[in-house]
Amino acid sequence: MSSSDRRTFLKLVAAVPLGACGFTPAYAPGGPAAGLQGAIRPDDPTDKLGYDLVVALEARLGRSAAPTYKLGYTITTDQTGVGITTSGATTRYEVTGSIAYRLSDAATGTVLTSGTVNSFTSFSAAGSPVMTLTDEDAARTRLMQLLADQIVTRLIGTSGAWRK
Repeated sequence: MSSSDRRTFLKLVAAVPLGACGFTPAYAPGGPAAGLQGAIRPDDPTDKLGYDLVVALEARLGRSAAPTYKLGYTITTDQTGVGITTSGATTRYEVTGSIAYRLSDAATGTVLTSGTVNSFTSFSAAGSPVMTLTDEDAARTRLMQLLADQIVTRLIGTSGAWRK
């Protein structure tokens, strides 16, 4: 059996169990998340965290001109010193974040799904004050990206139950 024949055979053998179990790729035509790209509009941001979240969501879902769904969210963050020297100086901070989200039908306002996602990141405070502020801002941006990933994953996972 030639190398290309083996690859074709292995692809077919690998696909049979997935088809038999009812697996459908999320973004495949007819898949549960096929119509999500460009269909969800997050609420307008009111601060830097909200802006970072919306940018991350739009990078994953696309920007919607005529949304089918609206995504509301409430962001909560906290910051704790986790690296403390013997003299009491904090050298590292942990930023935790939580977003309560709700997806609603844009036409009727009916809530289709909702949930809460949580994550954390950290940054160093060992440099100058300017470096520390820059690192803090970068950590908060990373946190919003992590939380946006979780929201999108949950929306994809549950889209078969509420998608039109």
